[in-house]
Amino acid sequence: MYVILTSKPGQFRTEIVEGLRPLAAYDYLFYGIRKATFVIAELVAETKVRVIDEAWSPPIVNEVPSKFLEKFETPERALNELEHLITFGHMDTKLRKR
Repeated sequence: MYVILTSKPGQFRTEIVEGLRPLAAYDYLFYGIRKATFVIAELVAETKVRVIDEAWSPPIVNEVPSKFLEKFETPERALNELEHLITFGHMDTKLRKR
């Protein structure tokens, strides 16, 4: 199974932990400005994904069980979902592979 991890600069970041194997990373560009980074990762074992809320000082760390993440059968399906999520009519939105 495959999952999508999200990080938004200055807001929060999601860290790769044991049980996840990153496959590809994409920057989400909104009118040329990076708004988020997405990582498609293989879920090789149930785990707790570390999400660090950077809006607080000190940052707040949350561990989210992977059972709560949306899962995809293939990396291509995960990428298709990302492309669907970033499309807003005729707005200038793009995924740029890192």
